[in-house]
Amino acid sequence: MPGKKALVRRPGPRLPDGQVTHIAREKVDVGLAAEQWDAYVAALGAHGWETIEVEPADDCPDAVFVEDTVVMYRNVALITRPGAVSRRAETAGVQEAVTRLGCSVNRVTEPGTLDGGDVLKVGDTVYVGRGGRTDADGVRQVRAAFEPLGARVVAVAVSRVLHLKSAVTALPDGTVIGHLPRVDRPSLFPGLLPVPEESGAHVVLLGGGGLLMAASAPRTAELLTDLGHDVVTVDISEFEKLEGSVTCLSVRLRELYA
Repeated sequence: MPGKKALVRRPGPRLPDGQVTHIAREKVDVGLAAEQWDAYVAALGAHGWETIEVEPADDCPDAVFVEDTVVMYRNVALITRPGAVSRRAETAGVQEAVTRLGCSVNRVTEPGTLDGGDVLKVGDTVYVGRGGRTDADGVRQVRAAFEPLGARVVAVAVSRVLHLKSAVTALPDGTVIGHLPRVDRPSLFPGLLPVPEESGAHVVLLGGGGLLMAASAPRTAELLTDLGHDVVTVDISEFEKLEGSVTCLSVRLRELYA
């Protein structure tokens, strides 16, 4: 399987009913969200990613946030058991997709809960947010799945945001970036680079030094550009109304080709 692949799932008609936890509910424009999703997918394609559409799950309002349904480490796909009961039906289509791609598939089992947005990989270190959507047994099952493959799993408290990756992500050199008011324990991330905007803490690594970011973080984009990164911005305002970010909208499978 040459090249880079990314799983995506188009937004469904019930998107405005998606869950919000830490922010006030706003009206979501389904038509605009679809246009923004198309532009996001196009940005991935323009940087060499073949996007694979997971079967729609139109009865699940949050299904567009495909990242929460699976965690990849090397060629192993860990199908999650989302913390929100309403999201558990989202995983079947994702399991089918990664199976078709030849991944080795494991599943988080009851009573554990795990959202993929709570998992940040930096090299062989796998940070797992322990908070509202991921519980202690979910962390234990991540350890069981990935530590035999060489991962070092570190549990991180999450209380100020929905998911760990709502607070921190990482640059290509492994530097973790975060918006400090949203990070519970900055000391867990050596050399943490603070960014000035909350949505600036979210980056997708495109390869070749490229970073995909939300257009809502212009000061962070300027900072990262000054540091020598090739920043690509996309407008995801309708998804941000549901606590979504650029990381939530795809699952990158580069681990299969490392």
